[in-house]
Amino acid sequence: MKVALITGVTGQDGSYLAELLLEKGYYVVGLKRRSSLISTDRVDHIFTHEYFKMEYFDLNDVGCIYRLIAKYKPDEIYNLAAQSHVKVSFDIPEHTVDGVAMGTLRILEAIRNIAPSCKFYQASSSEMFGDNPNTPFNEESRFLPASPYACAKVFAHNLIRNYRKSYGIFACSGILFNHESPRRGETFVTRKITLAAANIKLDKQKYIELGNLEPHRDWGFAGDYVEAMWLMLQQDTPDDFVISTGETHSVKEFLEEVWKVAELGDVEKHLKINKRLFRLHEVPYLLGDSSKAQRVLGWNPKLNFYQLAELMYKTDLNEIGGIK
Repeated sequence: MKVALITGVTGQDGSYLAELLLEKGYYVVGLKRRSSLISTDRVDHIFTHEYFKMEYFDLNDVGCIYRLIAKYKPDEIYNLAAQSHVKVSFDIPEHTVDGVAMGTLRILEAIRNIAPSCKFYQASSSEMFGDNPNTPFNEESRFLPASPYACAKVFAHNLIRNYRKSYGIFACSGILFNHESPRRGETFVTRKITLAAANIKLDKQKYIELGNLEPHRDWGFAGDYVEAMWLMLQQDTPDDFVISTGETHSVKEFLEEVWKVAELGDVEKHLKINKRLFRLHEVPYLLGDSSKAQRVLGWNPKLNFYQLAELMYKTDLNEIGGIK
């Protein structure tokens, strides 16, 4: 039986990946940061699975990383942890960079020293392309990061290439474009929109406050994207892959689509623009080219933009309305 360690297992991606690996017969060790708050709701349904184990973990704790790798001797490690809010990274840049960049280095060093045969997946990000105007972006496109978060991701991404070439470690980076789901954190704009629409539909809320509606993003479904993560580590040779849908839509388009599904009428009646929600440096347009992943991995997204918006809204509506 293969053993996989997933950092950030209680997050959106971690929870979907844990489900996928359990279905494929893995023993899954989910790693989460210690907190006084209960934050395991995304994985509560697999807690009792005989092949799922939860452990406390911190990307800043070298001893913890070594201890867990030595204890479980994983075949695969998926690094999905660290602070992932782009706007927040301007407020806490040192914390963001330490977790995203140095956390990745600490895991790579542990693999190099005590588990050289372990395969490693690193969650890179489309935010790395930043201000590059030459879309669509593929694996060879230039990085022009526009936030502390994106800068840290570029550092970690380059570490993957370096350790792969220098030490022969089977390490892959998945350059994932925006991927959403009903499990998306409530402070992310897509989930904020679907939650507000459900609350307005149920007369529990009157308005939604948003920032810049013009940025375009290549939005996919997180449940589809974790399959690509797994496929990368099943190849004969390690490599990096862009994972995207090949379509881009603005925040305004997502908002209007959700309002259409919810049958709420004119969105302007419920919308308030708050300048404080604008990012200091906004990336205007992200569009990915995942043709390499389609060709090499045999991966393709299943849910499209419209299906994703409908799924997220209806899930929030059912949960808020008490419908199972």
